[in-house]
Amino acid sequence: MKDTAPPKKRATPRRLARPLDVDTLWQLQRLGGVSLAPDGRAAVVSVATPSMEKNHTRSRLWLLPTDRQAPRALTSCGERDGQPAWSPRGDCIAFVARREQEDLKDSSPQLYTIAADGGEARRHSQFGPGIESFKWLPDGRRVVFSAWVWPGLKGAAAQNKAMAAWRERKESGYATSEGYYRHWDHNVPQGRVLHLLLLDLASGRVTDLFEGTALELPRDGAGNEVYDVHPSGRRIAFVHDPSARPLQVNRLALSEIDIATRRVQPLVDDAAWDLAGPVYSPDGRHIAVAAAHVGRKHTALAQPALVTPATAGSKRSKGIKGAATLRVLVPGWDRAINTPLRWAPDGSAVLFTAEDRGRCPLWRCPVEAEAAAPTVLHAGGWVQGFDVAGDTVVVQADSATHPARVLARSLADAAAAPRRLEDFNDALLAGVAFGEVREVSVTGALGEPVQVWLVFPPGFDAKKKHPVNHVIHGGPFAAAGDTFSWRWNPHIFAAPGHVIAQVNYHGSSGFGFAFRDSLIGRQGELELQDIEAATDWLLQQRWADKTRVYATGGSYGGFLVAWMNGHVAPGRYRAYVCHAGVYDRIATFSADSYTTRPLDLGARYWEDPARVAAQSPHSFAAQMHTPTLVTHGAQDFRVPDCNGLAYYNTLQARGIDARLLWFPDENHWVLKPRNSRLWYTEFAAWLARHGGPMARPQKAKVQR
Repeated sequence: MKDTAPPKKRATPRRLARPLDVDTLWQLQRLGGVSLAPDGRAAVVSVATPSMEKNHTRSRLWLLPTDRQAPRALTSCGERDGQPAWSPRGDCIAFVARREQEDLKDSSPQLYTIAADGGEARRHSQFGPGIESFKWLPDGRRVVFSAWVWPGLKGAAAQNKAMAAWRERKESGYATSEGYYRHWDHNVPQGRVLHLLLLDLASGRVTDLFEGTALELPRDGAGNEVYDVHPSGRRIAFVHDPSARPLQVNRLALSEIDIATRRVQPLVDDAAWDLAGPVYSPDGRHIAVAAAHVGRKHTALAQPALVTPATAGSKRSKGIKGAATLRVLVPGWDRAINTPLRWAPDGSAVLFTAEDRGRCPLWRCPVEAEAAAPTVLHAGGWVQGFDVAGDTVVVQADSATHPARVLARSLADAAAAPRRLEDFNDALLAGVAFGEVREVSVTGALGEPVQVWLVFPPGFDAKKKHPVNHVIHGGPFAAAGDTFSWRWNPHIFAAPGHVIAQVNYHGSSGFGFAFRDSLIGRQGELELQDIEAATDWLLQQRWADKTRVYATGGSYGGFLVAWMNGHVAPGRYRAYVCHAGVYDRIATFSADSYTTRPLDLGARYWEDPARVAAQSPHSFAAQMHTPTLVTHGAQDFRVPDCNGLAYYNTLQARGIDARLLWFPDENHWVLKPRNSRLWYTEFAAWLARHGGPMARPQKAKVQR
């Protein structure tokens, strides 16, 4: 695969290098959000540095000039400096951090600013509940921010007092009557909701804009993508759940709030539309959003759309409830867009990312005339983040063989080559050998083409026999592709000599809406046919060791591995690894997503028990025979660990070779450095125990 983003400068390569291993993976720096100065002269990015020894990660801010000057560290003393954002005048950068400064240690994240030329960071808030996210107001003197507050209290002093008392409580129980009370790996703060507030930087005064109302921001804590400030600084657009009973399954409406009067104006509050990511146009006349037409089907995906608030004498959209018009920009385009969205500075187009066949480009979509499809502004790899100012676009993009890089490119000239702004990780990766990454296609379920990504070990010899390992992605509405993985890195799996196959089975994102929706109500059926078709193709390759074929997967990939154990004849796969996989559909009703998952199954378990059971691996336990490593985290609220424990116990009860790796302090992902190393070690040892190579690979020649 061609790497489309060469570094600005490359470290002198070594003649010999080792394949990627987990310790090297955890020495690599990881980039967070990127923000571009208003004049485009520099970007600022959060850079996380993990420590295997200390078993934690620190982050600081780096300044990346766009004029080829050297990058430099902007902050150094914070534990986790993040969410950097340039001020409207470009004279300073605001960020969120938890620090100790002037004999005061932050007990929750607070807002800081630092001059663009460096110096000491200045704390601007001492708000007890902390700051979740923020955006500048155009005057540069205030920010709007989100925070978890007690809705019945008035004033910042009361919130601070309540927060102090909460921290001193001795009880550990969590009591609620809410339907949406937990998300991912944490409970929604008991008794609190997410509000929009104003912070005056000079005085530190905090004003709750939602105080005394039933309004709250979405409970999934999507950061500052759920609200935006009008260019005049007078209004804020935000999405919210209009229901009296918030649930994860509910759609989101769009409203505006006047900062001075706190008057709220609903713009689009329609049961047929679910909106996200509002951002005002430069002239303030329109709001770009990601709009999903859920009135057609619950699986409707987000499309770029414009909301235009109604003015005196203007017409509203036919059939749309609210004081605005709604227009989808590319109604015939079947790719789901991601938030955030950004406007071109002249207001002619909206920029966003969207997956497309195992990649995630940056797209440009004109707003004046309806287009058949947006055009690609930045291709190759996976765009993780971006920002725009003037004619400069900064892009944060990775590839299958390199973590995210920061590049600058022209907005007007898409053909112009991007410029690398940093060389993070280059010196370390100069000593790493990556195997070839190849994209192939097989004929899968329904006679349709299915994409498969292959990752070969360094120094691959096609004349020798190699074990084959399916690494099955989760989701299911996700995809494997040209991206660098931290948790399931295929190069680490390939290093001992395996060939890794990653199948973008039916249901994967980036292949059209029909392909994505094809598994609704029959989960496991088409995906297994796709994986089996890929296995048939792999076994036809002369380098494939037919006696050593494995299948491993996490989340929905873990579900598919458990599904395979009950549906594939013993012996075809030598061993399985199931991480955080759904095993019992009824038990999984304990998940945070209990309101949304039944829609994909076609029923809730009491409405159609047979249909739900037919899509649950536990129903086929009597047909399971293949050895399996089961791994799970106790803090996993997306697929609760009762699934992994029940699967492991079932295998033990049936006398099937099984091993359990359980983490009391990890969620759906294994995120702590030492736990990650343990997970990778157990993964490799399990396959080695069942015939896979385990010896430390020899140094390989690197072609550069």
